[in-house]
Amino acid sequence: MLNTSTLHSILDLARWAPSGDNTQPWRFELTGDGGVVIHGFDTRTTCVYDLDGHASQISVGAMLETLSIAATQFGLRAIAARREHISDERPTFDVRFVEDASLPPDPLAPYIQQRRVQRQAMQTTPLGQAAEKALEASVGEGFTVVWRRSLADRARLAKLLFHSAKIRLICPEAYEVHRDVIEWNCQFSNTKIPDQALGADPASLRLMRFAMVSWQRVSFLNRYFAGTWVPRIQLDALPALRCGAHFAITARQEPQGLDDYIAIGRQTQRFWLTATKLGLQIQPQITPLVFSRYANAGRRFTTHEPAIHLAVQVAAKLNEEFGPSYRRIGFMGRIGSGKAAESRSLRRPLEELLISGEPTVE
Repeated sequence: MLNTSTLHSILDLARWAPSGDNTQPWRFELTGDGGVVIHGFDTRTTCVYDLDGHASQISVGAMLETLSIAATQFGLRAIAARREHISDERPTFDVRFVEDASLPPDPLAPYIQQRRVQRQAMQTTPLGQAAEKALEASVGEGFTVVWRRSLADRARLAKLLFHSAKIRLICPEAYEVHRDVIEWNCQFSNTKIPDQALGADPASLRLMRFAMVSWQRVSFLNRYFAGTWVPRIQLDALPALRCGAHFAITARQEPQGLDDYIAIGRQTQRFWLTATKLGLQIQPQITPLVFSRYANAGRRFTTHEPAIHLAVQVAAKLNEEFGPSYRRIGFMGRIGSGKAAESRSLRRPLEELLISGEPTVE
């Protein structure tokens, strides 16, 4: 039977998996026989970006892959089985560990804690054929990586992201998310995103903090001071230009349900850790995917009508860029060489993630 110390070491690494807005949508329950139950959850009722819980499901998949990678350092194979007949809002996995003397430590394990988001400028130096091939090989069967490398490619995606970013800035439902997930005046945060990791300059951060006090302030700046322009240029358009390439991790078929998004998360984490191993930085760019899915499904995600029309335009622009296959994109972002971010989201201590029985999520 696996001893508790080893299991804690594995889970201590697993908790470093990426999650949207640092929500960490998982809790760990030790079973007493050397196994663990993973209690996942999603934020679909409180976060406009978590459409049908899919963003959280991707995060849970990334955590399961991280756990599997961590287990190999102890000569263990982690086998996860999802419990059936449980709501997709609370995906639950039973994980057992099998000793395997022939199993080598996964070479990605040393990079689990090094992986981070870089929202600031990267080098525009091309990744190179060897790096691209390594990244393409990192995703499993059934997935491919689509690249956009040239300056013209990056300019088109900068324009797309510029339009998509406006939705999150004029949508009151998105404001509520941003208000709650940013931790001000800090370099690190265990439960949120530190403001210094947002990629904005100090003056812009001061303005953002002033505006985020209320939706009325945001609306006033948007209407009378072109308040969406500066953040869209600084946080979306310019970074989209200043990178080595953009990528899209694309599934063989359009993802539909929980298992598909869990699989996307597992492949995304291997891609991201491989990039970290290669000395490359990544910034996710999933909001165009989320808003386009709302548009394609004809679902209203906001009370602000112009934002709904913009989402339809974003879906059309994604179709122009990637063709109908854009509906099969599970994860996209920008990538490039450069210095790792000095400010970052950390994680809750393992003690806060260990529970007995069903979790109570804050």
